[in-house]
Amino acid sequence: MPTTTAPQYSVASQPATVVDPRLLRARTLLDTEDMGLSALAVAVGISPAHLQRRFRASFGVSPAEYRAQRRLGSLKRSLKDGSDVSAALYDAGFGSPSRIYENGAARIGMTPANYRDGGLGQVVCWSTLSTRLGLALVAATQRGICAVALGENESELAAELRREFPNAELQRVDAGLDAFLAPRVRAIADLLEDRAPAARLDAEVRGTAFQARVWDALMRIPRGETRSYAQVAIDIGAPNAARAVAQACARNRLAVVVPCHRVVRGDGSPGGYRWGLPRKLALLDAERREAPLPAGEGLG
Repeated sequence: MPTTTAPQYSVASQPATVVDPRLLRARTLLDTEDMGLSALAVAVGISPAHLQRRFRASFGVSPAEYRAQRRLGSLKRSLKDGSDVSAALYDAGFGSPSRIYENGAARIGMTPANYRDGGLGQVVCWSTLSTRLGLALVAATQRGICAVALGENESELAAELRREFPNAELQRVDAGLDAFLAPRVRAIADLLEDRAPAARLDAEVRGTAFQARVWDALMRIPRGETRSYAQVAIDIGAPNAARAVAQACARNRLAVVVPCHRVVRGDGSPGGYRWGLPRKLALLDAERREAPLPAGEGLG
């Protein structure tokens, strides 16, 4: 979920990387044509296996994932412009309504009609709790947790939630009065207090294919450890995509659930954190020591 301040992520300077012109040509073709791997390989003069591997290394996604993202982006733009759903689907190259789900476009997080209408008809329940890192807002749909944000002012956090889901039905509930939300709020509280959550966390993570790979890699970083942006890029098979990894971290809406606080700069300095650098340092310190966060310290 967006925050009250702009993301502060940055990456240490790295040498410029020259991308093979044939890979740039492949990306340009995918911007305009719906080509399979074999046809694309013939068009640019690289074997399919090499094209698959080198395209991912340079751009962070496979040719198929890149094309799917472009088509999904086209669909989203058409829907936001008010286009008819069926026409938007076909114009984006999905061929039939069912193919939006077969091709991973369900990452929209709702039906195309719901997305066009700004989440109209969706119910998002939310609550806040006080933690040693400040105020935390936890929001969930029936699919799972859709936002976790940290701040100091409930009205500001609620306003950001409204901007994230402008036409959804937002229901402010007391955590103890909602059977679905209550265990999820408790689980987030456990994470923020450096305790293992008693309940399994089901999250509604929405993003591009590349962002999903980055967030999945973050969730595999052990507590008490950190990784640099470049290391995460290598972990997901895209060694030249450190800056894109930083951008994916900055777009994470699920504080502590997707632990972007465990990613630091290449020189070991903490870098930025969309919920405030003091909170990032406090989380890292607590995880390293495997001890409760220090009480009574102002972290705003």
